Amino acid sequence: MPYRAVIFDLGGVVLGSPLHAIAEFERDHDIPAGFVNRVVVETGPKGAWGRLERGLLALDEFVPAFEADCAAAGQTIAAGAMMERMAEASTPRPIMLEAIRRIRGRGLLTAALTNNWASDTRDDGTRALRDFFDAFFESSVLGLQKPDPRIYVHACRELGVRPHETVFLDDIGRNLKAARELGMETLKVDAPETALEHLERLLDLPLLD
Repeated sequence: MPYRAVIFDLGGVVLGSPLHAIAEFERDHDIPAGFVNRVVVETGPKGAWGRLERGLLALDEFVPAFEADCAAAGQTIAAGAMMERMAEASTPRPIMLEAIRRIRGRGLLTAALTNNWASDTRDDGTRALRDFFDAFFESSVLGLQKPDPRIYVHACRELGVRPHETVFLDDIGRNLKAARELGMETLKVDAPETALEHLERLLDLPLLD
């Protein structure tokens, strides 16, 4: 099948993994493994995390709100320190940037589709990435967050492609599931090299040296 666009999640795909940073934070503070993600999923769009990523909370408002969500679930979390740990992990992966360059060089469209938060002072590694992509879709700007199907539909519409003409890379299963149900080809990114090997085969394009 000829693909016309490749859409990349940022954190955990193009950038270092926030999930790994959270896991390290949990280990360092004797928080049960997976607790933070469980709170995020269980509180859903109405929780502090969901509202942060849809641009409904500023970061300074998020910190006490998420700490309250965690307290209600039975754990004390220093949310500000956790977010700093995530920002420190958000460094670009050169192997992914080179792959994106090669994909664009072949004439395919590239886009970023990220759940993030709005902050004039936030430095999560995304600002320097915009020139690598034909389009940049942010949950905090759109007021939609993955896995809401509408954010994928919006991205495809803005790119001028149909879902089945796109490949979507993410490191979170529920985000991939929603994209797949719309007809997008999906790749789960655990190890970047392995994901790019799969992407090479899909695109019939060398992405790794």
